[in-house]
Amino acid sequence: MNLAFQQHLPADFHPDSRVWIYQSDRIFTKGEALEINDELNVFAESWKTHGDKVKGYAQLFFDMFIIFMADEKATSVSGCSTDSSVRVVKDIEKKYEVSLFNRQLLTFYKEDYLLQISLNQFESAIQDNVLFPNNLYFNNTISTKVEMETKWIIPLKDSWLAKYLIDKNTHVHTS
Repeated sequence: MNLAFQQHLPADFHPDSRVWIYQSDRIFTKGEALEINDELNVFAESWKTHGDKVKGYAQLFFDMFIIFMADEKATSVSGCSTDSSVRVVKDIEKKYEVSLFNRQLLTFYKEDYLLQISLNQFESAIQDNVLFPNNLYFNNTISTKVEMETKWIIPLKDSWLAKYLIDKNTHVHTS
């Protein structure tokens, strides 16, 4: 799996452009992914805020992550225009029978595949040597384009989850 996603982001968007990430609880099929990208492109082309066109972008990454981006240096995004993107996500959620709002679901890159676990399974995954500090983590807490480019896919040890890497004996897992 090629994790070099940055070249797919719009080059002409300001680094402080706002980003929203919605993670599916499963990988979409190739057919679903094509349909979803078509739906996202239609939305991004018609995205408006108070009647003005939003300089917006929407794309499905790794057949699992729906990304919205708005360049607010061009046009500020209002609550109503943000709500319209959420409606698109809810429509996709319903149409494809997936969960896209579960913030307790964590995704890691491990041995050329995506591994999803719930937050309450995370400590066990560390203790059972399923995950290690150098495994890559999809940090869906980012909120800008520059953060997406530099801090979306990061080693687990560099994420907010690092505090869980210390076991009962206060030894850091390093494998």
